[in-house]
Amino acid sequence: MIDRFEKGDEKSHSFVVEQEDFAQFDSGLVHELCSTFKLAREMEWAGRLFVLDIKEEEEEGIGTFLEINHENPAFENERVDLVAKYEGWKDGELRVKVVAKVGERLVASGRTGQRVIKKNSLERRLDQMRNN
Repeated sequence: MIDRFEKGDEKSHSFVVEQEDFAQFDSGLVHELCSTFKLAREMEWAGRLFVLDIKEEEEEGIGTFLEINHENPAFENERVDLVAKYEGWKDGELRVKVVAKVGERLVASGRTGQRVIKKNSLERRLDQMRNN
C-alpha cells in the first residue's frame, strides 16, 4: 500500500436518482425518494475511491464500518453529488467523511472505514471461516 493522501484530500462522484433507487422492501414501495440504502452504497463507493488509488495489485480493501445520517430527500431524476474527504488512518483503518448533496441541499452525511489487506491473507481467513 502506498498512501498518497493528506488529511482533507477529496474524491467525488455523482449519480442520478432512478426508480430502482427508491425505498422499497418485500412489502412494497415505501416512497418515491432515494433510499438510505442507495445513499449508503454510494457513500461507501466514494470512500473506496481512495482505496483504489493506494492499494497495490496484491491487496484489496474491505469495508469496516459505515455511518450515515439521511438528512433530506433526493427525488427521481435529481443528481446527487458526493464528496469524500480523507481523514487518515486510525487503528489500521482508512477513515473518510462523506457528504451527499443535491445542489446546496444536504441529503446525507457520514463516514466510512476500509482496511487494506493482502488478497491471499483475506482468502485464507475466509477459507478458515467457511470450514468452521
